[in-house]
Amino acid sequence: MADAVTSQTLSDGDRIAVVKFTNISDGTGESSVAKVDVSALTSKADGTACARVHIQQIWYSISGMRVDLEWNATSNVKAIMLGGGVALEPTVGHLDFRSFGGIKNNAGSGIDGDIDLTTLHHTSNDHYTIILELRKSY
Repeated sequence: MADAVTSQTLSDGDRIAVVKFTNISDGTGESSVAKVDVSALTSKADGTACARVHIQQIWYSISGMRVDLEWNATSNVKAIMLGGGVALEPTVGHLDFRSFGGIKNNAGSGIDGDIDLTTLHHTSNDHYTIILELRKSY
């Protein structure tokens, strides 16, 4: 068996991309799974490829597990941790980082600009929905 996961690009413009991820866990969980591949995002009109993204906003609903968003690198670097409660009721929230330019990718060696996701403390039927607004940099 495996967790039932989806990834969806809601919007992918010249400067901003919005992506949505869901998971209903069977207890397996996810470990450093690639969720945002910056090379797959739409390039600028002049053909310049997206190199990195800054996390501008996060909307989330998480039940029974913790979700770590990670900057992909030789050794991944945590961007932010969400959830973590074991209550049956979901942890719901909206985080807005636009006032200071967003959460910037500070990964070191082997950085490629991508975002990975890891779940912790997951059990059967735990779940998450996460929407990220990302500002592109070239």
